[in-house]
Amino acid sequence: MDLLTAKALHIIGFTCWFAGLFYAVRLFVYHAEASQREASEREVLLPQLELMQARLWNIITVPAMWLTVGAGGLMIYQRDALAPWLHVKLGLVGVLFVYHLISGNIRRKQRARSSPWSSRGLRMWNEVATVLLVAIVFLAVKKDTLSMWGAVGGLIALGVVLMLGLRIYRALRGA
Repeated sequence: MDLLTAKALHIIGFTCWFAGLFYAVRLFVYHAEASQREASEREVLLPQLELMQARLWNIITVPAMWLTVGAGGLMIYQRDALAPWLHVKLGLVGVLFVYHLISGNIRRKQRARSSPWSSRGLRMWNEVATVLLVAIVFLAVKKDTLSMWGAVGGLIALGVVLMLGLRIYRALRGA
């Protein structure tokens, strides 16, 4: 397989992997909120959400992760060198693996109805993947850790501004 084919498969893989992670955590939020509803609603919502989570996880998210890793490994093998920026990227991918494993654990605990996560906590958990995505993409495109930190810092600053704006809006609306 040539380098460009491996790169195309890598891009497809990480796009699907992140899409699966983003949607899975959104389903976790819905699951947490459905757990707070009346018993008659819970009996309908929770099994459906658990089915959706399982299909998403097993059919899209996990295979996309393996496609990403396989195609990325082929690209590294074909280049026969690890540039300094790639060491940082591989470290961030390691953090993404941990995120993936923790998310899988959340899914299992929700299925067992023993998850301690609140919907608010899960919403914040979802943002971790966003920060990782921004950092990895900026690093891969610009091949410069300074650009990565600038992008992540800008994203965090934007998040803080949006959260403050939302709090002000809620305070004004409630007054």
